[in-house]
Amino acid sequence: MFRNLMRGAAAGAAGTTALNAVTYLDMAVRGRPASAIPRQAVERMAEQSGHPVQGEGQVRQNRLEGLGALSGIGTGIGIGALAGLLRPLLAHLPTLLGATVLGGAAMAAADLPLQRMKLTDISTWSATDWASDVVPHLAYGVVAEMVLKGAK
Repeated sequence: MFRNLMRGAAAGAAGTTALNAVTYLDMAVRGRPASAIPRQAVERMAEQSGHPVQGEGQVRQNRLEGLGALSGIGTGIGIGALAGLLRPLLAHLPTLLGATVLGGAAMAAADLPLQRMKLTDISTWSATDWASDVVPHLAYGVVAEMVLKGAK
C-alpha cells in the first residue's frame, strides 16, 4: 500500500510538472498573465481558518503567490497519491480513459473549491477559458497515467 501511495505521489508530481509546463507555454504563446485565483484562494482559506498570511505589501503578496503555487503542487501530488492507492482497482482501465479520469479528478479538485468560494464561475467561462483549463489538466492526466502504468 505504501509503495502504491509513493508511486502515485511521484506520478502526481510528474503530472503537475506537465500541467505547469503546458500552462506556462500557453502564457508565453498568448502573452496572457498568470492567474491571480490561486493566490486569492489561499488568502481566503487562510483568513477563514483564523490564520491570515503575515506580512504587508509586496512581502505578503509574494508569500500568497508562493503559497498559491504550492497549493497547486500539493493538489497534483495528492490526486496522484490517491490514484496510486486506487491503482489495484483501476489498473484495468485503458490508458486514455485512465488519463482522462486522472486529469478530470485534478481539474475537479482545483476548480470545484474555487467555484464554491465564488472566486470563479465556470458557467460563464468561454471556450478559450475551458481550453486553458482542460488542456493542462489533460496533460497532467496523460503524464500521471503513464508514470503509474510504467511503474510495475
